[in-house]
Amino acid sequence: MSHSRHTCAQVVLLRLCFLTCLLTVTLVVGDEPQGNDNQSNDKWLEPARSRLMHVIGGMPFFPHRANTPGNLVLNAKDFDNAQVCGACHTEIYKQWRTSMMSQAWDEPIYRALLKRASTATEGKVDNFCTGCHTPIGLTTGQINSQVNRSSIEDSAKNHPMPGVDCETCHNISARTGLDNGAYVLSPRANGKPTKFGPRKDAVSPYHDTVYSALHTRSDFCGTCHNVTHPFSSVAVERTYDEWQESAYSFNNVTCQSCHMPGFAGKAAIMGPDREAVASHWFSGANAMMLQHLGQEEGAQRARNMLARAAEIKFEQLPAAIIPGQYTSVAVKVANVGAGHKLPTGFPEGREMWIDFRVLDASGRELYRLGSIKDGKTENDTRNFKVHIGDKDGNPLDVEVWNATQILSDNRILPKGYDIGEFSFLVPADAVGPLTLTAELNYWPFSQKLADYLLGKDKVQVEITQMAKVTQSVPLSPITASRP
Repeated sequence: MSHSRHTCAQVVLLRLCFLTCLLTVTLVVGDEPQGNDNQSNDKWLEPARSRLMHVIGGMPFFPHRANTPGNLVLNAKDFDNAQVCGACHTEIYKQWRTSMMSQAWDEPIYRALLKRASTATEGKVDNFCTGCHTPIGLTTGQINSQVNRSSIEDSAKNHPMPGVDCETCHNISARTGLDNGAYVLSPRANGKPTKFGPRKDAVSPYHDTVYSALHTRSDFCGTCHNVTHPFSSVAVERTYDEWQESAYSFNNVTCQSCHMPGFAGKAAIMGPDREAVASHWFSGANAMMLQHLGQEEGAQRARNMLARAAEIKFEQLPAAIIPGQYTSVAVKVANVGAGHKLPTGFPEGREMWIDFRVLDASGRELYRLGSIKDGKTENDTRNFKVHIGDKDGNPLDVEVWNATQILSDNRILPKGYDIGEFSFLVPADAVGPLTLTAELNYWPFSQKLADYLLGKDKVQVEITQMAKVTQSVPLSPITASRP
């Protein structure tokens, strides 16, 4: 009997060890905590979310996918304020401070949407929305409905939390998937301050440094730049997947290549001179919000990035246009510089469109399509946007938490293009030649949406011109001279 009891005890112990190992493998399958070179192209379901959900404590911040060592709530004291990092990483800190990353928690449009989402879902999305806008706030247990519904001023005074800061990114030791914040945040790895980064030769007198191949790759960014609806599984945002399925990924042009280009200098004031230190401006497309937050240089970098992303031109314009008749003009828009769809991200807001105008020689506007009316692009504007809908197929402008399907998506693929036609009637009394102009414009969200979320004219949404083409076309002399 004693031998039998001993054998049973061994079996139980072995099963417990197996389950422990299974959980450990589940959490670090994306990368070893030290960061390895085993790059995976698996989609977001690997390792399967369903598998994690059946592991007790496997998703401690559900429905967000963040993990921590032991899946425990972290101590806020284990994280330094970014200003501490800035004492040594002076230039990098200065760049980051002007970025949208640093404003991820305090950005007013996000907070207005968060307040509505939290209220509408009775707090069900509280963790989900915050885990990529203040990862430290989420994993240290500071997030709740009251905080999420408070004003920016109130939370800054009573519940100050960082956005996406130095301690967030450089304490990520692994990932467990490719969406919804599937990172593993590990402050004080090995019992002391440890920072994970892209350098094999980095040393610091203040913290341990560990090389992480994950930090050199796009799948690091994919943890937050793929967003799946936590309850309906709709692919709300897919910036990482758009890149992964493009020519850029096959040619090793990463997210970091464009959004963190290198500069010659020092990563830290006591560090060696390097030919390429990763910049930390994280330039994107939200010029309007950076301008609103007083970051003019950052706003200009966003405008420059938008200008490099696309081209617009006329296709086969007629040699002459006949007055009194309809004319069609084809306009080609090409994605020449973005490694993802144009535009990408935030489906409720991001919109790119063509503003097409025809003027005659007297300055009279004969035709226009693409103007702003009532704070949004006018009906039938040739725009590029993803439209999400609810279970009944109704388009959603704000309530993304009700999304169950993608209704349409005509955004332009990387290296792709779109050709659209504009047809217009030229009056018989038009004065030639005609001037045709097509502007490619962008805004991160419409003025109507900003007014709805923040109040009428609280912010002025900038329309950023990405590209423009203008051409003069003569009128046909045969018909233009008719009595």
